[in-house]
Amino acid sequence: MKTALVTGASSGIGAAIAQVLASTHEVWLGGRKIPEGLPGRPWPVDLRDLDALEEKTADIPELDVLVHSAGVVQLGSLSQTSVQTWRDTFELNVIAVAELTRILLPRLRARNGHVILINSGAGLRVNPNWGSYGASKYALRAYADALRAEEPDIRVTSVFPGRTDTQMQRGVRAAEQGDYEPEKYLKPDTVAQAVLNAITMPADAHPTEVVIRPRGAVG
Repeated sequence: MKTALVTGASSGIGAAIAQVLASTHEVWLGGRKIPEGLPGRPWPVDLRDLDALEEKTADIPELDVLVHSAGVVQLGSLSQTSVQTWRDTFELNVIAVAELTRILLPRLRARNGHVILINSGAGLRVNPNWGSYGASKYALRAYADALRAEEPDIRVTSVFPGRTDTQMQRGVRAAEQGDYEPEKYLKPDTVAQAVLNAITMPADAHPTEVVIRPRGAVG
């Protein structure tokens, strides 16, 4: 059976991806608190503890799929965004991704593996008050492009979902002082299905970018 590591598997999109991969992969579940009943092997780790990642990954013998779904967002105008917010956002959304991938590259190369990076609509266009998060997602997109160019034997896919019905989205809508309208958002399972489609695409194809928007959404 193939092996997959999914970060951010505690909830939302990450948990949905782990669920959909479980029938075909041994899934390592990256997250601080894994939902009861989610199939896979818990991999509790603080991704911001970069010095510990080498040791934490030592037990993963081989790797076919690496899904980066963990992320953080804090909204606010640029004039009010603190240095600490910039640091926290980039540390998890970009630097931890780069370091975890670097450590696992030998295992991914050996299996002609696939790296999936869950980006955001903010990685394509940034609205007011989304500066630090959008900048981190643009950086993540650039990282994916560079990884794809440098590692021709590994497939690298950036996924850009629109608003999705998750706890993170609830926090976003609260910060925006707007109503939470899940019927207007993507379901986590829908994003997970798009990820599965990319992973199971025939080997002669390289799905580089997948953009998903809720039906009826503009832009």
